[in-house]
Amino acid sequence: MSFLATLRVALAALRVNKLRSALTMLGIIIGVGAVITMVAVGAGAQARVEDQIRSLGSNLIIVLSGNVTLGGARQGAGSQLTITEDDAYALQREVGGVQVAAPTLRGSGQVVFGNSNWATQIQGTTPDFLEARQWDVVSGRPFDPSQVDAAAKVVLLGQTVARSLFGESDPVGETVRIRRVPHQVIGVLDRKGQSMIGQDQDDLVLIPISTARKRVLGGQQVKSRNVQSITVRARDGADMVTTEQEMRDLLRQRHKLSANQEDDFFLRNLSEVLAAREASSKVLAWLLAAIASVSLVVGGIGIMNIMLVSVTERTREIGLRMAVGARGRDILTQFLVEAVTLALIGGLIGIVIGGAASIAVGQLAGWRTEVSPASVLLAVGFSGAIGVFFGFYPARTASRLAPIDALRHE
Repeated sequence: MSFLATLRVALAALRVNKLRSALTMLGIIIGVGAVITMVAVGAGAQARVEDQIRSLGSNLIIVLSGNVTLGGARQGAGSQLTITEDDAYALQREVGGVQVAAPTLRGSGQVVFGNSNWATQIQGTTPDFLEARQWDVVSGRPFDPSQVDAAAKVVLLGQTVARSLFGESDPVGETVRIRRVPHQVIGVLDRKGQSMIGQDQDDLVLIPISTARKRVLGGQQVKSRNVQSITVRARDGADMVTTEQEMRDLLRQRHKLSANQEDDFFLRNLSEVLAAREASSKVLAWLLAAIASVSLVVGGIGIMNIMLVSVTERTREIGLRMAVGARGRDILTQFLVEAVTLALIGGLIGIVIGGAASIAVGQLAGWRTEVSPASVLLAVGFSGAIGVFFGFYPARTASRLAPIDALRHE
C-alpha cells in the first residue's frame, strides 16, 4: 500500500472519532502553546537584560565612596565622600587599562522652563562621562573641557526631562532654570531606558562638574574636590580583573591606606554583574521551557493511551486488512501516521494559541515577550517526535497481531 493511501486511511480513522481525536490533541495543544509562551517570556527577559547591558555601556567599573571610621565607629558606605576628581584623573593617566574616567557629583532639584517644571536628578560631570557610558547626543552638542574649566551654565537634557518640559519641540538654544540658576540647553541625550534596578536613566540633566560644584549644588562640595562616584571605562580588550586590581592599588596608594586598613572606596565591575544577570536569564528561559515541555510529554502519553484503546477497538478491522493482504508494516505505518497526525495538528493549533498567549501576557502583565522562529520550529518538531515516540508502541502492537486471532476478537 502506498504512503498516500495509508495517509487517507489514517485520516479517515481519525474522522470517525472526532471528539476523541480532539481530546487526544488537547494535551499536545496545551503543551506546544505552553512551550512557546514560556520560551517567549524567557527570551523577552533575556532581551531586556541585553538592552540594559547596551544602555549602560561596555567594560564599566564604577568607583564609589566607601567606609570611614570616626572615633572608633565605622560609618556606613558612602557616609563620607572619600574619592576626588584628582583620583579620576590619576586613574585615567596612570592605569594602562583605563580609557576614560569621569568624576560625578549628584543632586536633585527642579528644572523650570516657562510655566513648566520637572523634579529630576542633577549630575555634574565631565565630557568623558558620555564616552564612558557610550551615550550619544541626538540634538545639539555635548559640553567641552573649556566649558568645564569656565564653570559654564550649560546643560544636556535627558529624554524624559526634555519631553516633560518641551513636549515634541527641540529645546536646544532655550534657557532653563536649575535650582533657580539659568542654564542654556546645548543638547539632548539619546534614550537609554531603564537601568538594572528599574530607574529611568533618561530622567536627569548633565552639567559641567565645576558648574554643579560652584553654582548649583553648593554646600561643602564648593570647598573640596570630592565626588560621589567615578565612572571608568576600560579599554577594549583590556583584562578587567587586572585593570580593577591596578585601580584598587593606585587608589589605596593615593589615599595613604596601610596594609591593615580596609579600602575606603568600593569598586563595582558592572561587566561581571551584567554577565551574571545574563546567565541567570538564560537559565530562567531554559527552566521555563523545561517546565512547559512536561505538558508535551503528558500529551504524548495521552496519544499512546488513546492509540492503545484504538488498537483494541479495531482488532477485527486489523485482522480483516491483514487477511486480504495488508502487511505488518502497512498496519505499523497506518497507526504511526495517525499518531503523528494527531501530534502535528495539535502542534499547529498550539503554535497559534501560544503566539496569542504570548501577546496577551505581554499586554496584560506588562512583560516583554519575544516569539522566535526557532522556538516555533522546536515545538513543532518536538510534537512530531512525541507522536512517533508514543505512537510507535501501539502501532507495533497492532502490526504484530496474528490475523486469525484478530478475526476471532470480539
